Amino acid sequence: MKVSRYPLALVATLAASSLVLTACGGSDSDDDAQQKPAEKTTALNIKATAPAKLKQGGTMNWAIPTFATQWNIAEIDGLQAGPTEVMKALMPSLWHSDASGVQHPNKAFLLDAASATVKGKQVVTWHLNPKAKWSDGKPITWKDLAAGATALSGKDDTYKVSSTVGFDQVESVKKGKGDYEAVMTFAKPFADWKGMFNAAANQPLYPAKYYSDPESFNTAYVNKIPVTGNAFKLGSMDKSAKTVTVVADPKWWGDKPKLDKIVFHVLDDSSMPGAFANGEIDYFDVGGDSSAYKQVSKVATGEIREAGGPNTRQFTFNGKSAKLKDPKVRQALFMATDRATIAKSDLKGLGWKPSTLDNHLLVANQKGYQDNSGKLGKYDPKAAAKLLDEAGWKLSGKIRKKGGQELSLRFVVPSGTPASTNEGSMLTQMYQQIGVKLKVQTVPVNDFFDKYVTPGDFDVTPYSLIGTPFPASGSTNVYAAKGGNNSAKVGSKKLDDLLYAASSNAKDPAGALEQTNQADAEAWQLAGVLPLYQRPDIAAIKKNLANMGALGMTDVVYEHIGFTK
Repeated sequence: MKVSRYPLALVATLAASSLVLTACGGSDSDDDAQQKPAEKTTALNIKATAPAKLKQGGTMNWAIPTFATQWNIAEIDGLQAGPTEVMKALMPSLWHSDASGVQHPNKAFLLDAASATVKGKQVVTWHLNPKAKWSDGKPITWKDLAAGATALSGKDDTYKVSSTVGFDQVESVKKGKGDYEAVMTFAKPFADWKGMFNAAANQPLYPAKYYSDPESFNTAYVNKIPVTGNAFKLGSMDKSAKTVTVVADPKWWGDKPKLDKIVFHVLDDSSMPGAFANGEIDYFDVGGDSSAYKQVSKVATGEIREAGGPNTRQFTFNGKSAKLKDPKVRQALFMATDRATIAKSDLKGLGWKPSTLDNHLLVANQKGYQDNSGKLGKYDPKAAAKLLDEAGWKLSGKIRKKGGQELSLRFVVPSGTPASTNEGSMLTQMYQQIGVKLKVQTVPVNDFFDKYVTPGDFDVTPYSLIGTPFPASGSTNVYAAKGGNNSAKVGSKKLDDLLYAASSNAKDPAGALEQTNQADAEAWQLAGVLPLYQRPDIAAIKKNLANMGALGMTDVVYEHIGFTK
């Protein structure tokens, strides 16, 4: 799966090249809804309707958790919930992902693409649609793919990229038989090449003009969206109201968009249910928020759509923090965390069976999933205390000390996310049992990633990882030693090699899954990210909105969203 980050109030999206992060999580509820196993949930729930049967026109109001500064979502600060949804509506994706995670060419941009072995090297030939154009009228050509591959290769670290996965294996991109044929040669094979220039992997295509040099890559889309290239184009951005309006592009060459426009409204998680009930918004991601679930379930004009997606809730432990540098300390905290209790609390009232997630790279309903956690996945305060003793942190009264310092940690959470605060309260009590002091620090939600998570100004922090259909390559940005979103700042050559091997193993899918699980086992030992549970894909949406909702492993076809007649 691909990883994107979000706070509990923000939901992250996983991509073949980068996992999206979100602050959103769940929340406790006094009402225990009857739990049903997550495996009974459908893979897709979007009220799929043929576009011809939908009304022409109308406005969709879509709630998102953050208003961006950086609108280049391949740049390290851009991969957040909110900006990703907006930019996927505006930028080209060469692929569409179906409910099973199988990739199909998006004919509006890519007529076909094929991989072959030529002189011992993998060569992918891309045939672009000659009708495809950027909003400034320039054609989309092989030059755009070449510039993207160069910028994201990692060969020039002045490009602040969130992930180099796959692109770091590209040897060259050359013009084929014309401007609309790109010939991509890999120095080393890359099995997940269909995740390139793919919105499902949070990696849409950007114009060569803005990817041709580091300055443009890093700054051209800061506080502005200069050029787009999709069924919708930018209408307006209102920084005061925190809205982004995208409008149907009359020059669009593909299926005519059913909607006239989509207005993205930035709201705190806590405000979204009320706005939905009042008719101010038509759609938002409920995620694991049981109080929101309960509130929107009563809205007569709305409904809940659920699906099983490749999304996870987790805690990140900062390996660069002075008190967490020792892996034994992090491993001890893993064993001191009662994940089952946290899952039960977070998922209470959602109708989902609360169970722990015991794999970093695969979720329970994905092929190849297995428990690689060993002792570190088991709640065992006694074993945790013993490990802390071995690490030199001895109990002094009620708090452990070493070298005169207390083992006191900051649990940084975003504002407006009750689940994160609740998780902090539970974790505080759990860690008290082993002599560790935990202080919950609430920070502004819009500062959560930019000022705290990315710079490493935390000890432990919760957020969600929203995944894609690419388990190994899609997670590399979070788990590789030099991954752009490796907020734990821990890694190993062994893990890097296993992730690379799994994402390169195109001829042996079973072997690739085995390597993926070996990589997961190593991630457990490094103890940087603690998976909690599979985060449910739950959407609140107006009943008359079709082709949108709980997406599972699919991506949005924005031009097909519309209102029923």
